[in-house]
Amino acid sequence: MIGPFASVQRKMRQHAANWLELAEKVEHYRRDVIDTSDLINLKERQQTLRKLLKDKADASKLKIEIEALEEVLRVTGGMFYPKKSLVEYVEFFLVAAIVILGIRAYFFQPFKIPTNSMWPSYNGMTGEVFASTDQEPGTINQAFRFVTQLAVPKRLDSPRQGEVKIPVARASADKSFVPYETVQGRKWFVLPTQLRLYRIYVNDQPVELKVPGDFDLDKVILDAYFEGADDFPASSGIPIGQARLVSTGKMVDRGGRILAFDILTGDQLFVDRISYHFTKPSVGDGFVFRTKNLDQLHPMMRGPKDQYYIKRLVGAPGDRLEIQEPVLFRNGEPIEGSDAFDGNAEKSGNYPGYRNEGLMGIGDQVTVPENEYMAFGDNSASSLDGRYWGSIPAKDVVGRPLFIYYPFTKRWGPAP
Repeated sequence: MIGPFASVQRKMRQHAANWLELAEKVEHYRRDVIDTSDLINLKERQQTLRKLLKDKADASKLKIEIEALEEVLRVTGGMFYPKKSLVEYVEFFLVAAIVILGIRAYFFQPFKIPTNSMWPSYNGMTGEVFASTDQEPGTINQAFRFVTQLAVPKRLDSPRQGEVKIPVARASADKSFVPYETVQGRKWFVLPTQLRLYRIYVNDQPVELKVPGDFDLDKVILDAYFEGADDFPASSGIPIGQARLVSTGKMVDRGGRILAFDILTGDQLFVDRISYHFTKPSVGDGFVFRTKNLDQLHPMMRGPKDQYYIKRLVGAPGDRLEIQEPVLFRNGEPIEGSDAFDGNAEKSGNYPGYRNEGLMGIGDQVTVPENEYMAFGDNSASSLDGRYWGSIPAKDVVGRPLFIYYPFTKRWGPAP
């Protein structure tokens, strides 16, 4: 590499060496297709320039001979010289793609949090409800929100006059939900993806709403119509399939707003794929892994069997785990190593505490097998995690979250 303060003579000698290297490449790769007289001329120009370099000729003589060699290369160079701008662009983007793929595969991988199983440590997609049209962002504000938070507006208007009603199904004695269908759709108008199709009713007539396949509309409905409630009220109303319609008390005119909210993107972060090649994962780490060998999980998944999940590491090989709500015990002691453990044990802030569910019912203990790890979600009340599908083979461990790079909110920065 020639420094900015190198002499003119030194720069010209380096240029001459570069031109000779190019000429040799053209001669070796194209000698069979170059006209004989042009090939002789190419060799003579190379010999002349090489001799000038050997004799340490001054910069002016080197410049004249470089220009002469260039004229010959314009005739004989083919794809090597002169390069078309399109070829240069293709080469540039090809090299850039190879570098990016290498970094992604071996060093730092971008990862998006799709669900709220790790909330409040990490945000999945969330909905921000607007109670009236006056509260809805204007065009400029919506554009700003899209850039900074990838906020996608969802607005549902009524085709008729009447009362808004919500279909509610009951999953258990203490949990109900708004039913939906999984349908095929498009992401960014091009890429195939799965969507959730919800139906909200005006009187007894449905109005359809589609949202991303990982987005749960229940919290939006509760915020919009049952403010402060943790669950939907019981209903003895009209049966709709396995659900019953719950009255909201909200009346709408034809063309009036039924529901208005923005879908805010989940946290997007870089995953450190290097550290675990040199050190073992530590209990308390954020923990990214592949699902391809979690056979008990596959029947519960809507998408491909081989996905990337993020949970928190709660057990290393040989650890004994037990949940005594709301505390998670490791080897007979309350688990330590993360603020999320303390938050759940105390049910402080937005941490709900650990729940006895799945493989870890009341009084159940689980021992983590050799060469495997156990991971739970921080949002134990809404997390499909190791309590249901067991431990993770060490070979499927990917890395730990490093840095939240998007959205541009107060959460931007080092991953917790």
